[in-house]
Amino acid sequence: MYKRVLVKISGEQLSGKHLSGIDTDIARYFALESKKVVETGCQLIVVVGGGNMVRGADLAGNGIRRVTADQMGMLSGLMNAMALTDVYEYNGVQTRCLSNVFAEQVAESYAYRRAEKHLESGRTIIIAGGIARPYFTHDTAAVSLALELDCDVVIKTTKVDGIYTKDPAKYKDAALLQTMTFQQAVEDNGITVMDKAALGLAMEQGMPLIVLNAMKADSVLKAVRGERIGTSIG
Repeated sequence: MYKRVLVKISGEQLSGKHLSGIDTDIARYFALESKKVVETGCQLIVVVGGGNMVRGADLAGNGIRRVTADQMGMLSGLMNAMALTDVYEYNGVQTRCLSNVFAEQVAESYAYRRAEKHLESGRTIIIAGGIARPYFTHDTAAVSLALELDCDVVIKTTKVDGIYTKDPAKYKDAALLQTMTFQQAVEDNGITVMDKAALGLAMEQGMPLIVLNAMKADSVLKAVRGERIGTSIG
């Protein structure tokens, strides 16, 4: 069983039944699924994106600089992290929100030692603001933070069961790949579940990745227990 894991949640997943914003039913679902994980004694770190509000790469242009657009995406991730922190706490998961963007009125500033102290005290931490630099996605931030905090694995949640040979929504003969090498994931342009910078960093530093369907109950718990689920990249 893993002792410390980082779970990357996309902003789009948080929007749930809405076109944008936060579906509190989905937030509660993630809180309860996370509770199962921490009750095993596993230390949990969560990174949530901001695509349900602002996606920097898509917003840039027509007078909005890419740096500004990416900063807006970081702030969207911070708003999601604030919401998740409240929902986690409400559902019995001791949680602290740490931000790489300076926002002391709404979140603690991220620092390695502070994060370690919270984790060792049994608290889940939700890290917002990516790595506070433009051109780096929340996926890349997730891998970077997992390396910094000495995690055993990065679990990337999606709406499908893992990585397929084809798009399972379009092709009935699409097959789930249970394992994949870093080299395959980086070289295959059809693999879009994580950006190439994140995959490249994971490959360079040997950080294992698991891609799974978070909307199936106990999926993250099974991964933490070491059960075969989703697609393992390593």
